[in-house]
Amino acid sequence: MRTTHSMMALFLVAALAAPAAAQQPAPTQRQVDSLAAQMRILKARLDSVLAVLARRPAADTAGGDELAQLRAAAAAAAGGAPERSDTGTPTQFVGRERNQAQLNPEISVTGDVRAYGTMPGVQRDNFDPREFEIGFQSALDPYSTTKIFVSLENGAVSVEEGYAYWTGLPGRIRLDVGKFRQQFGELNRWHLHAVPETEYPLALRQYLGDDGLSGTGLSLYHAFGGLGVHEVTAQVTRGASDDELFGGGRRPSYLVHLLNFWQLTRSTYMQVGGTVLYGTNPDTSLQTTVGGLDFRLTWRPPARALYREWTVRGELLGLRQRYSGAGKTRVGGYASTTFKLDQRWIAGLAYNYVEAPGTGLITRQVIPSLTMWQSEWVFLRAQYQWQKVLTAAPTHQIALQAVWAIGPHKHETY
Repeated sequence: MRTTHSMMALFLVAALAAPAAAQQPAPTQRQVDSLAAQMRILKARLDSVLAVLARRPAADTAGGDELAQLRAAAAAAAGGAPERSDTGTPTQFVGRERNQAQLNPEISVTGDVRAYGTMPGVQRDNFDPREFEIGFQSALDPYSTTKIFVSLENGAVSVEEGYAYWTGLPGRIRLDVGKFRQQFGELNRWHLHAVPETEYPLALRQYLGDDGLSGTGLSLYHAFGGLGVHEVTAQVTRGASDDELFGGGRRPSYLVHLLNFWQLTRSTYMQVGGTVLYGTNPDTSLQTTVGGLDFRLTWRPPARALYREWTVRGELLGLRQRYSGAGKTRVGGYASTTFKLDQRWIAGLAYNYVEAPGTGLITRQVIPSLTMWQSEWVFLRAQYQWQKVLTAAPTHQIALQAVWAIGPHKHETY
């Protein structure tokens, strides 16, 4: 800017000097010499300005080169194109730090609160903070992932699940190690807040435990194709020491589950599976075998999947507990259906039948329900249950359930 102002001043002086010289008388020799000296000074300044202007493109280019070098080094450090050294060999930049997702696992919390009314009988325990579940999930490295779920239920704190799994093993096998809900049938693997009714089906609770079947051990999973998609799961676990399924035994139990999946049409899917569970307790000479068949049919039109979905599912279970080779087989199962009326409302109906493991007492239940899926984070459910045990008078129960979740886990099945 100073250079520009100097040039403008120079031209202004010259312009003003011309008319002034025309009006005045002929200059003396002293005036001529003074004017020549000023011209030499102005010429020196003009030469200096021209020299500065001549050097400016070179300086800008040098600065641009330095800026380009800094940008190339930054891009290489961020994982972009590597910077080349003077020898022409690429300079590699490798970051050894862990990213934020690895340092901070995904944390989720789910709340499940119910209100009950039962007839006939005295009204008590009408409000139940059924369960609060805290979930932690994280990728440990490119090869393994962990999931840990802590349950706060009825004032007790327990680890519902805590396991790590590896994928991409030879033979496309997935390996799970730790404590997990086992892959028995259709719904046992699901967390309680995700099942279609307020509780697990009655047969699962009476044959596998109030909270379903879970154990600590190893699980191997493999999927393959051919006339559909097929999945095989094999698990070796030790169940809880106080469970009734194996009489409190601490020896390993063995489970094998086969699931077959077919896509019948663009909108219809079907799966059929079978499960066998076996365990022993030498202290009481108990041998326990549980077999199950599960079925599910889902209709979900792709163009209206948010508004329409119809699912029919069912399981048939057989339990045989033998002491010294003697024992009877009990049978139980359920059939249920859910239909999505629109984006928010889901109607459901379930039927349960079970023969009690010891006495063989038969219990039947009919359970209609209506669920309002308020959002991804909240759903509300109203449910009626009719129950009859042999020839006793039936009982009636109305339940209201509120489930909410924060974090990425939401209402996933598991």
